[in-house]
Amino acid sequence: MTGGEGAAALPERLGDVLMQRLDALAAISEDEGALTRRFATPEHRAAIELIGAWMQAAGMATHLDDAGTLVGRYEGESPDAPTLIMGSHQDTVRNGGKYDGMLGIVVPIACVQALHDAGRRLPLAIEVVAFGDEEGTRFQTTLFGSKALAGTFDMGVLARRDDDGVTVEQALRDLGLSPERIPDIARRPEDIRGFLEVHIEQGPVLEAEGLPLGIVTAIAGCSRLTVTVEGEAGHAGTVPMDRRRDALACAAEAITTIERHCRDAGDLVGTVGRLQAQPGAINVIPGRVTFTIDLRAPDDARRTTARDEITAKLNAIGNARGLCVTVEPVYEIGASRCDDGLQTALAEAITQEGGTPRHLFSGAGHDAMAMADLCPTAMLFVRCAGGISHNPRESIMAEDAAMAAKVLLRTLGSLS
Repeated sequence: MTGGEGAAALPERLGDVLMQRLDALAAISEDEGALTRRFATPEHRAAIELIGAWMQAAGMATHLDDAGTLVGRYEGESPDAPTLIMGSHQDTVRNGGKYDGMLGIVVPIACVQALHDAGRRLPLAIEVVAFGDEEGTRFQTTLFGSKALAGTFDMGVLARRDDDGVTVEQALRDLGLSPERIPDIARRPEDIRGFLEVHIEQGPVLEAEGLPLGIVTAIAGCSRLTVTVEGEAGHAGTVPMDRRRDALACAAEAITTIERHCRDAGDLVGTVGRLQAQPGAINVIPGRVTFTIDLRAPDDARRTTARDEITAKLNAIGNARGLCVTVEPVYEIGASRCDDGLQTALAEAITQEGGTPRHLFSGAGHDAMAMADLCPTAMLFVRCAGGISHNPRESIMAEDAAMAAKVLLRTLGSLS
């Protein structure tokens, strides 16, 4: 950064400050005794007011865009300086944890605070964003704010309704926003240097290896499928075993086949998260079963090949049992690779802070996936206890949060 390395310094007890801020955000919840903060609610408004105060204290000018994203801007040395965007989401799942998303907001604010306190400007303008809706808890509208910023927002989403019948459009208007102007939010790629997101790992790798930080190589693509097995219901006591067309037995064989296939395929992961057997009586052979498959991998070719191979295997299982197995794709999103140059900058910063760079992929989706349609992206993972996330037991260490801020501030200097 201008003025030499170390010109901007973070406070000694930064980890405690970050944890206090995370606790303050976690106190803003719809549910007493649990953290739930959905998009375009009074709690959303309260959270961005608090975050906005921190941004302003760090020398940033703030505004709420028409997609509900709070933007704090710290100008560069010149008016035409390219912009580096940092941030994450402030919304949560129901009964969630207090670090998912929010860590990626408070850490970059602390870095800008250090620059502001030192009176430093960079050859880059910096924006810190607090996206309003990444989780999709209220409207099932994931990556809402980041898609708007990247210029990939689908205006049809505005017609979606929550459980109370309120549309996205009305909820945004209730926040005092103008959803018809969302297309105007989109940034020009030539103006943006990149996007950096700090996030808890949501997995057990860093903790198992005793490392505070990791560098994300790619965000996994995802294929979701619904499988239907059609057999024949019958009396549990009167149909001989060799004459049965048991849909649940067929599904059980299929599920163990999916597990074996994914276990033997490297970075591929597969999950059967929902299963329903009909008619669902204790004394009736199941005649129809539906279940879901979620396949993820950092490499699209590996994921799509696995999808096709698993589909063929399930069809073969059905044919061998004389049952009809139908596999229907319901969702598909490609993997998002992180920028090599930004990964290198993060790795060098970790090394300079005395750490060991560890590269790993993310199996969860993040705002960085949407931002990749706009600009180069990178993610810095912070270890979390037990890899537990989307859960009140979500936990990180103050020293790891501080380490993330130190690495991020060094990275800003190297990008300048």
